[in-house]
Amino acid sequence: MRGITIYQVYATFEHSANLELAISSLEKNGIGKNDIFAVPLTNRKLERKLFDSIHHTDGVSLLSTGAALATAFSVVGASVGFRLAWGPIYWGLIGAAGGFLCGFLIDFVYYKVVKKRQRLLRGKNSEVILIVECDESHCDTVERILWHHFALGTARVEI
Repeated sequence: MRGITIYQVYATFEHSANLELAISSLEKNGIGKNDIFAVPLTNRKLERKLFDSIHHTDGVSLLSTGAALATAFSVVGASVGFRLAWGPIYWGLIGAAGGFLCGFLIDFVYYKVVKKRQRLLRGKNSEVILIVECDESHCDTVERILWHHFALGTARVEI
């Protein structure tokens, strides 16, 4: 005879009344208090670093737009430089430096101001992990209750 399969259902929530309502609904549907475990998370308080080190990178590059604009501005500077006093080489280098600086500043402002504002406006942070231990027959009901009470995400693991 095969035994009862036990599952753990994980869900993330914002810390709100919906979390309390979800826990109450789970208890009303036969899940015991000892089978429900809520863990509050500590969210990042410091801003992310924009400049990467050799050992840590976050996938954000402040150099790509600068490199593209440096190429474009150096070509234009070298072309115009044939008619100017310092010649095409100096004006090409001046164009490259100006384009790189312009592109770097565009990326810096974008990631420092625009992305930060978007993160603040979005405002959906996982603040609590809820772990519910139940048998296989209750898993669908537990997940339905969690989704009904606005869980940010769920997962089911057999233990």
